[in-house]
Amino acid sequence: MDLAIEDLHPSLGDRALLSMNFLNEVAQHYPDAISLAAGRPYEEFYDVEDLHSYLRTFTAYLASQGYDEAAVRRTLFQYGRTKGIIHGLVAENLRIDEGIEVDPESIVVTVGCQEAMVLVLRALRAGPTDVLLAVAPAYVGLTGAARLVDLPIRFVAGGTDGVDLDDLVAQVKQARAEGLRPRACYLMPDFANPSGMSLDLEMRRRLLEIAAQEDLLLLEDNPYGLFPALGHERLPTLKALDTERRVVYLGSFAKTALPGARVGYVVADQRVTGAGLFADELSKIKSMLTVNTSAVAQAVVGGKLLENGCSLVTANRREREVYASNLRLLTDGLAAHFPNGDVTWNVPAGGFFVVVTVPFPVDDALLERSAKQYGVLWTPMSHFYDGSAPINALRLSCSAVTPTEITTALPRLAALITTTRAAFV
Repeated sequence: MDLAIEDLHPSLGDRALLSMNFLNEVAQHYPDAISLAAGRPYEEFYDVEDLHSYLRTFTAYLASQGYDEAAVRRTLFQYGRTKGIIHGLVAENLRIDEGIEVDPESIVVTVGCQEAMVLVLRALRAGPTDVLLAVAPAYVGLTGAARLVDLPIRFVAGGTDGVDLDDLVAQVKQARAEGLRPRACYLMPDFANPSGMSLDLEMRRRLLEIAAQEDLLLLEDNPYGLFPALGHERLPTLKALDTERRVVYLGSFAKTALPGARVGYVVADQRVTGAGLFADELSKIKSMLTVNTSAVAQAVVGGKLLENGCSLVTANRREREVYASNLRLLTDGLAAHFPNGDVTWNVPAGGFFVVVTVPFPVDDALLERSAKQYGVLWTPMSHFYDGSAPINALRLSCSAVTPTEITTALPRLAALITTTRAAFV
């Protein structure tokens, strides 16, 4: 039996869903090209033996909590609690590293942060007038998740400060004037993917004030917050500053522990009238989506937390130095190759990403030519915007490469840009 594409959910033809697979798989098609595309964590510090150590540590922890041998086996091998088995350790990690004090029961441990997004958006999409706001350019996984649950997105300008607060208010008011109901605004306040932008402390406080004035939830996604560049201090998260439970906090262990575990979480401590915690409502959806998050994967993450005193700041000291050094090498290298002219870039205060603006449209065809002819991969910024308008920018990632790879890739990128620019003159 054949199926017609028009008889399937319309999101399956959406560019956002196509983008995620494309971006995840493009490096496999060009294995000899140096990849400045993937936002993966640095992997040279990984050791297979660590997995065994983390499991042993977590097993010992369960025993110390009064679990007998049968209960330990059952916890690791059987179906488990829908909201997770490491929620207490996650809460302790948030207290130590972020100054966020939350009841462990307000945490749902998810299959990566991507599931956390889907759970929250599915719960918020109550009717056809509901819309989501998102700061542009937006992480393509968020855009795709919204399309899957039929939640339209209104994009808010990022501006030069990470988010244009005037445009945020204008978008809220415009949506309401059209009879729509803005449910939340999604953003990454720290070293955002893809822009690399961050919000300063005053912007964070003003954003929370606007959320209160406009009766709006904020969905704070924070996968990169532990990685400020050297000389830059970490700022408090929106959730740490939140006194009215306006912030739903989306967390991930992909960048700070190991992506292969596919463990994330959501802090949803809002109260639901006539029910209980928002987290409890999200767990109902999760029970029908993934049933629960792999107990073995949680145990590995839990063991890593325990071995580092529940501090991922401590666990990632070496990684932070690598990312900061690579970011400086990348931006200094861009300055050396493009000392003046019409090629520009931002210099983020940390994280993985730099955006390069060029005087010609950047698309997937140019990326493939870059990989084939120049041996370097990057990400077209068009994947992070809605619509088909040409975008004259590309994203570079410095997280999963060595200094030698960066210094080798930059002349290749410069040659591509010089050749392509000449063709557009």
